[in-house]
Amino acid sequence: MRVLQLVSKENVQLHQLSELISSDPAFASEVLSVANSMLYAPRYPAGSILQAIAVLGANTLQGVCITVGVRAYLGKSMSHPAVHRLFHHNLACAIVAQRLASGGLIDKDMAYTCGILHDIGRIALAVIQPKDYAALLSTHSGPAQSILERERELFGWNHCETGRRMVADWQLPTDFDAAVFDHHAPRCADAPWGLGELVKISCKMADAAGYAAFDGCETIPYLQLLEELPPRERSLFYPEQERLAVEVAAGIHVVESV
Repeated sequence: MRVLQLVSKENVQLHQLSELISSDPAFASEVLSVANSMLYAPRYPAGSILQAIAVLGANTLQGVCITVGVRAYLGKSMSHPAVHRLFHHNLACAIVAQRLASGGLIDKDMAYTCGILHDIGRIALAVIQPKDYAALLSTHSGPAQSILERERELFGWNHCETGRRMVADWQLPTDFDAAVFDHHAPRCADAPWGLGELVKISCKMADAAGYAAFDGCETIPYLQLLEELPPRERSLFYPEQERLAVEVAAGIHVVESV
């Protein structure tokens, strides 16, 4: 979160970001491993965090840090297959969001970060009560948004409300609020295309590509989701679900292997 807060400031000094990440050697080592992986395929391998920032840019490295941080935050709860699946869903959403943003005018690095954070409330619930939440994920069936009421019954809050509270507590930029709170809201055809709308579609596309947050999730047909994209993004995005699924699987495999 400190990385996110620092990168969001204007005129951030790269050495400040490097010193912050490097202050935790284990974290820095994992960040470097992901940054040098095939997911980012840097032309010149980085031997230090400062080099990684120089090669990839601060905004790209912020996404790497969040990916590593979310995996560490889940910790032992990842031993539950349902929670591990949840991590895959967040990664898939981030990868889809990044690729989708690349075809338009939205910053692809911010899109990736919003994608990996869109279910941060759900991840928090999984950490608080891993067995109970894993059981809910394993047994619930219905549309993606139908789990919200069950979460409220179990915790008093659903994961969207939890995520919004976390974004406020962490004093993150307002872009993250829409990503974590509104990603299950229906897409409005007249709504302006921005990060919030992009994450909505990316979340549903991750489901359609085989990376839903829970086994019994009812998915929306991929071709229907393509129709919800603006013309430019639709013309440049994967026309077939299978091609997207292969791309997402490759990205997840890279992160899982480092």
